[in-house]
Amino acid sequence: QVQLVESGGGMVQAGGSLRLSCAASGRTFSWRAMGWFRQAPGKEREFVASINWLGGRTYFADSVKGRFTISRDNAKNTVLLEMNSLKPEDTAVYSCAADKDYYRDFQTTADEYAYWGQGTQVTVSS
Repeated sequence: QVQLVESGGGMVQAGGSLRLSCAASGRTFSWRAMGWFRQAPGKEREFVASINWLGGRTYFADSVKGRFTISRDNAKNTVLLEMNSLKPEDTAVYSCAADKDYYRDFQTTADEYAYWGQGTQVTVSS
């Protein structure tokens, strides 16, 4: 079992930066790929970024590539999402998720994740 709690959301002007943190509990965290997803009002949830279980491989949605980075610290059971050059269209609730399986590469679809946090609101004003 993995429990996830996000923090770091807030309101920022376009062009600004935020760092989201996902704190995990559970001894299997370090064995699982991790991902970030977001959902804007009236829209489907969409993939943002993922990192493999070891932390050496990452993958990003085209919409955030070059602006966002994802990292993990398995010793601290934490995943970070650094967001730079934020745009109003980045406004959404951001949630972290833990892979349903162990020792896998990054995962880009929500169905591959079994554990989800409550989410944190990110609002980017123009």
